[in-house]
Amino acid sequence: MESNHTMNKVTAATLLIAFGIIYGDIGTSPLYVMKAIIGEHREIEESIVYGGVSCVFWTLFFQTSVKYVWLTLQADNDGEGGIFSLYSLIKKRGKSLIIPTIIGASALLADGIITPPVSVSSAVEGLRMIDGFQGLPTIPIVIVILSLLFFFQRFGTNKVGKIFGPFMVIWFSMLLGLGILHIIHHPNIIKALNPYYAYNLLTNYPHGFWVLGAVFLCTTGAEALYSDLGHCGKKNIRISWIYVKICLVTNYLGQAAWLMHQDNPFLDGRNPFYEMMPHWFLIPGICIATGAAIIASQALITGSFTLINEAINLGFWPRTFIIQPNEHKSQVYIPTINFMLWAGCIFIVLYFRDSSHMEAAYGLAITVTMLMTTLLLGYYLNYYTKLNKIFIALILGIFVSIESSFFVANVVKFVEGGYLALLMGWVFFAIMYCSFYGKILNSRNLEFVKIKRYANILTELSEDENVPKFSTFLFYLTKSTNVKNVEKFSIQSILSKRPKRADVYWFVNLNRDSEPYTLNYKITPITDQKIYRLTFNIGFRVQPKTEQYIKKVISDMCTNGELDLKDLSANLRKYNQELDMKFVLIEKFPSIETKLSMKEFFTLKVYYLIKKIEFNLLKSFGLEKNDVFIEHIPLYMHKHSVDRLERLD
Repeated sequence: MESNHTMNKVTAATLLIAFGIIYGDIGTSPLYVMKAIIGEHREIEESIVYGGVSCVFWTLFFQTSVKYVWLTLQADNDGEGGIFSLYSLIKKRGKSLIIPTIIGASALLADGIITPPVSVSSAVEGLRMIDGFQGLPTIPIVIVILSLLFFFQRFGTNKVGKIFGPFMVIWFSMLLGLGILHIIHHPNIIKALNPYYAYNLLTNYPHGFWVLGAVFLCTTGAEALYSDLGHCGKKNIRISWIYVKICLVTNYLGQAAWLMHQDNPFLDGRNPFYEMMPHWFLIPGICIATGAAIIASQALITGSFTLINEAINLGFWPRTFIIQPNEHKSQVYIPTINFMLWAGCIFIVLYFRDSSHMEAAYGLAITVTMLMTTLLLGYYLNYYTKLNKIFIALILGIFVSIESSFFVANVVKFVEGGYLALLMGWVFFAIMYCSFYGKILNSRNLEFVKIKRYANILTELSEDENVPKFSTFLFYLTKSTNVKNVEKFSIQSILSKRPKRADVYWFVNLNRDSEPYTLNYKITPITDQKIYRLTFNIGFRVQPKTEQYIKKVISDMCTNGELDLKDLSANLRKYNQELDMKFVLIEKFPSIETKLSMKEFFTLKVYYLIKKIEFNLLKSFGLEKNDVFIEHIPLYMHKHSVDRLERLD
């Protein structure tokens, strides 16, 4: 990943990156927005066409330009964006912010499953307009494209990603050209930018308010725009958005112009986007649209990986196996998430079978995310900017009103397929909620002790050759942020039953930093050459490689003369130069003595179920399997009383 300083420079290269990464979702909206606004059963007339375009224009103005491009991009966490970065900035303002953060992230992931099928299906269905292909079954083509897209995630997208920017510039230029072509013939359509037409649609047109459910589709990519802040920097996003918005608005106006001057009073399954193309340009146009849809899907998949990676590091998602397919710090590949997204996308394609039906499930989830972002943004603007409080209240009131209207308008989609989006969002919410609060419950009655109190006995054990040696270096992970303390069960693990003798004892804390790419450490000697407390500060976007870090720390200590390896395991070193290391991970299980409330029972049940199916927990910490020893201890919370136990003579 480029440095933040570099990404905040505005060059042709950085602007191209912005075109290729940021605008995939919002940039492919013209494929289906006007078709969704008119629908199958609405008669094409001035009120719906002019009003629809007017609503689209002002939605892009308020929701995308004002809220996200101007205001929300200010909330950058060391150059990074997204709902988790926003939460990291304001989490000290209250524990109540956890729930809206989880809700927003869950809905965003659900949207990430629906967007690729909608975009790719809308693009591929254009093939049916070619002579001889009217009855072409597009579902197999869409499934093949999506499956290949997910398959190639494991190899990274760095090399092919270099063509994304130029390709999307071609796409937006095509949108601009097609729009101008029809506006020139029918320039009166520009009047639709007058907000009166939007007002007239919402108040006077029969059931006009519910058209907002389709209008909202034009801005669904705004949340992804903020999430990808770290890839491009806000200056590049703000400048490139000017051209992107001009192209989008021009194309919407062009589609509206075509609608007002075609002969059929109903769409009858036609897509204005393809209908406005010259016949000779149809095949190139379909190819370009399909490429843009694939790039849009790629951006959402990458964004989902980044979102889950941040959730893991902030404690909102169970630890799982993460791969970095190339040297770019910002790009990760998560096999389990890749499979979940692929399965979800294929299910959506097979269930709805047509992009028009998919649109019914699209939009409801992302309105929830936008409302949650507005709530968190309110805290940020109030505490971290110098904006007038009255202005903040006014602008947030406008956003809440707009987004609440979109939410209500999208609720009617619930029975038409929106329930699937909410169901998927609920699954993600349950995983995040139970992961976060399950860890808290799992840490109940956690008792810390002073390491110094046990320094003498640990030193004595280390030097007692009558006790079999467990390892040269013995490591325990600790959650204690106080360098003088450690969990009592870690000490008990060393001393109880069969004492674990080691030459050096280490207590390691992995502190997740609120900045994205922090990576440093601090050593606190408890007893020189025998007991050390080691703290790693790791940014929330960094995948831990704990064992590699520790080997580097030990090597540096030996070089600096802080640690003497000459007397450690001399016999072992004769045959093997590798460090003799052992990590003890302590897993808890609910004791039969524990009494739980219904909420605690459900949360812990899901938490332990998730832990069982976690993929490669050890690698998620950056540990080698052969160096890890797992111990299980009972979890006590609210003990059952045994006062009624009586003795019989």
